[in-house]
Amino acid sequence: MRTVAILGSTGSIGKTTLEVISSYPDRYRVVALTANRSADALLDQVERFQPELAVLADGSPPNGGPAGTRLAAGWDAVLEAAAHRDAEIVVNGLVGAAGLEPSLLALQGGKRLALANKESLVVGGPLVMQALEEGGGELIPVDSEHSAVFQCLEGATRESVRRVVLTASGGPFRDRDPLDLSGVTPDEALRHPTWDMGAKITIDSATLVNKALEVVEAHFLFGLEYDQVAVVIHPQSIVHSLVEFRDGSVLAQLGYPTMALPVLYALGYPERVEVDAPSLDLAEIGSLEFEPVPDGRFPAFDLGRAAALRGGTAPAVFNAASEEAVAAFLQERLRFTGIPEVIHGVLDAHAVEDVTELEGVRRVDRWARETARARVDEIGNQAPRSK
Repeated sequence: MRTVAILGSTGSIGKTTLEVISSYPDRYRVVALTANRSADALLDQVERFQPELAVLADGSPPNGGPAGTRLAAGWDAVLEAAAHRDAEIVVNGLVGAAGLEPSLLALQGGKRLALANKESLVVGGPLVMQALEEGGGELIPVDSEHSAVFQCLEGATRESVRRVVLTASGGPFRDRDPLDLSGVTPDEALRHPTWDMGAKITIDSATLVNKALEVVEAHFLFGLEYDQVAVVIHPQSIVHSLVEFRDGSVLAQLGYPTMALPVLYALGYPERVEVDAPSLDLAEIGSLEFEPVPDGRFPAFDLGRAAALRGGTAPAVFNAASEEAVAAFLQERLRFTGIPEVIHGVLDAHAVEDVTELEGVRRVDRWARETARARVDEIGNQAPRSK
């Protein structure tokens, strides 16, 4: 039986992970859970899964819970969960750059890190890869696209790879006139056509910020140059990614759009655990469509790729600016089209540094957020209101 700590257990990835674990009680046992503010949801999970440690990051320790569970609060307790001595696997389902330090602790402790927090690699990729090498742990991606690439690369050498192709649904506004997007409301942007995800990642999918982050993630995870990471629009979200090898052959991983499968793969690797799910019916699907990302259609994606090529702290600044811009949009303080405006302004003001230590990353992250908030205040007074 493998022991698991779940960071962000009340979020989308966390809840999916617990659903998967509940289907395999003889394989997995939960030893730690963390949530941000959802105390009631966390207590419900504690009652069901009986972890040794449960943490509320923002607030006081929740009241109640079984006698065998220690209830704690605060960021230090989240870090304790990430490094929990009894956890063999740490699922990092946290949102945003806050996930970096827990990822480092898990890897430094020699654990398997099932990584859904792509920002860990975007913000501190060199630090994560160093922790992986020095700590002797494992890094298994949970993002569906990177899980697909990971699976396609089984048994292959990195030298045999010509390129990888990440797929993107295109979000809810793929076919909408770009001139019509300034009036988009949060409610509209949160209606993703194929995936059921948290609010931040759903907005990032609409702007393709998410795909820009995934390009950086693939660069670090698989040791690829940026010109070896391509992106195509695939509205059906059935093909999750493809790998083209130097002999011209291409492998792809297909499946219905559910995060349960990459979560189960990360927990069970290298074994493929049997799952009670319908087989993929290609005849019923009928056709699979692919198209290039239109030039200029997704300006935030273009900014993200440019930041990746600049390297150093530029991806961290891109990420922090996008997080602040999305938060302002969801709070109806910024237009949808203001998201790339904010990102562009912050990146333009940044002098790139090398990523060498955690405190330097934190300092740059703080600067980028402060600069982004100021930019929001400058341009964000015309945001449309949800009905």
